[in-house]
Amino acid sequence: MDWTRDGRDWPNAEASRFVVCRPHHWHVQVAGRGPVALLLHGAGGATQSWRGLFPLLARRFTVVAPDFPGQGFTRLGARMRCGLGPLAEDIATLCAQEGWAPDLIVGHSAGAAVGLQMAMTTPPRAVVGINAALGTFEGVAGWLFPVMARMLALNPVVPPLFARFAGSEKRVRDLLDSTGSTIHDEGIALYRRLVSDSGHVDATLAMMAQWRLNGLLDHLPQITTPTLLMVGDRDRSVPPATSERTAHRLPNATLRHLPGLGHLAHEEAPALVASAIDAFWDGLPG
Repeated sequence: MDWTRDGRDWPNAEASRFVVCRPHHWHVQVAGRGPVALLLHGAGGATQSWRGLFPLLARRFTVVAPDFPGQGFTRLGARMRCGLGPLAEDIATLCAQEGWAPDLIVGHSAGAAVGLQMAMTTPPRAVVGINAALGTFEGVAGWLFPVMARMLALNPVVPPLFARFAGSEKRVRDLLDSTGSTIHDEGIALYRRLVSDSGHVDATLAMMAQWRLNGLLDHLPQITTPTLLMVGDRDRSVPPATSERTAHRLPNATLRHLPGLGHLAHEEAPALVASAIDAFWDGLPG
């Protein structure tokens, strides 16, 4: 997407800035004062997914929310750096360049995996995962789905066709409903803008094609960072049992269920999620 055309009414646009940190040209939203809270959105989303939570956390944190490479308004600079490891490395490099040392990492879905990957090398004080995507596909899907994503990502015709097909309001509404969340018209319109952009779709497919979780999952018992796993009980995108299993494998994890909320819980009830994060932060030792 192009900021001069699409950014004028983007949520929290007053906090937006653009940073060149090789290999990408990043769009990042920064606001607030205090400990640094890094917000990492899920695959196919962007900073708009934090539109309600961002200003609430900025009351006590310096909040930093980047768009992933090629998604939202961040320009992709290296196509083969969309997988979990390279993405975590590039975000860490961006933070180091700009002087943002994350004290708290809050990740939604795939963003939670990125946050835990970062915690393996430079542990923050705490990590929060919202409906963390920390499960692998079973059986045939385990190898078939990544192969399909790779084939689609390599076909230059697919992203514009998908963007055209999936960009109708009804299809976007149906897609969001399938997550178990109820999203208002403003949020639906923002997701429609994202999925209608072929560059955003292309980068999301590239991320899916390169996504590998096995290394992170194998190392979960070694991640001692205090971690809050928040689970929307109506999540139909990532089964709540995924976070329940992860909580048993992380040495210092707390599990909190969010009754009545789906995969996009932080968009449905940002005040509730912010309150839970505040309480978790206040309860940390030291």
